[in-house]
Amino acid sequence: MEPERAVDSHSLTGEGPMWHPDEQVLYWVDIPDGELFRYDPEAGENELVYDDPDAIGGYTIQADGSLLLFEDSGRVEHFDDGEAAVVIEALPGEAESRFNDVIADPEGRVFAGTMPTDDHLGSLYRLDTHGSIGRVYEDVDVPNGMGFAPDRETMYFAESEARLVHQFDYDADSGAIDEVDPFIEVDGPEVPDGLTVDGEGDVWIAFWDGGRVGRYAPDGVEREVVEFPAKKVSSITFGGEDYEDAYVTTALGEDGNAREEEGDGAGSLFRFEPGVSGVPEFRSRIEL
Repeated sequence: MEPERAVDSHSLTGEGPMWHPDEQVLYWVDIPDGELFRYDPEAGENELVYDDPDAIGGYTIQADGSLLLFEDSGRVEHFDDGEAAVVIEALPGEAESRFNDVIADPEGRVFAGTMPTDDHLGSLYRLDTHGSIGRVYEDVDVPNGMGFAPDRETMYFAESEARLVHQFDYDADSGAIDEVDPFIEVDGPEVPDGLTVDGEGDVWIAFWDGGRVGRYAPDGVEREVVEFPAKKVSSITFGGEDYEDAYVTTALGEDGNAREEEGDGAGSLFRFEPGVSGVPEFRSRIEL
């Protein structure tokens, strides 16, 4: 499982990789620069497809193949064919914040975290398919990666600065989450960041300041570790025609620290063969 550098980028915070099966490409972002990229592994080409003046924290793929972008101040935009249109202008109380990781659930809702500010900790919101949005979990010290177990009864959720990955009881019919329990707790300087769940139900977690991705069984036991030449490993997803490739984003850090400090692959997009297949991400079905 030796990772290869798919794109030798120098992203401040490379994040949010997601395979788009309609286009057979990988989308990913550099959060603080508001840049959305599209990587075509067949052609070996990476292109900038959208440059927003504000940060892009995450995005989902809509049922029709277009994207929803989750940005500063709780703004949500619909991105289609190179054009962006505002869906939600802002969220009350989040003027100084921004969205971080987001995920569509099996029914097309979107769970979206917002970052802490000087005045309050972060929150987890749920955007329902008819367009209403509300807070479902609060006082989160940096909300991050999310994923669903194959039985769709458990939702995983990383709280980075608490050094925890939670597991919620999740109800697909209502979108409700409750009975939060720890999935894994982390010691030391590294923090859990983005995550995904493979076709066998194992959870793959990227570790910021850990230089690694870890694979965890559903009981929380670590099964494998993949190391990277970058300290800040930020997120992971599965892709390729049969979802047999793993794509991993990394970061230089928002201060743009040199690779001498962060590792000679810091800020690059990586790919490796995990030996297990992933599954397509759920698509959002938000009425626009």
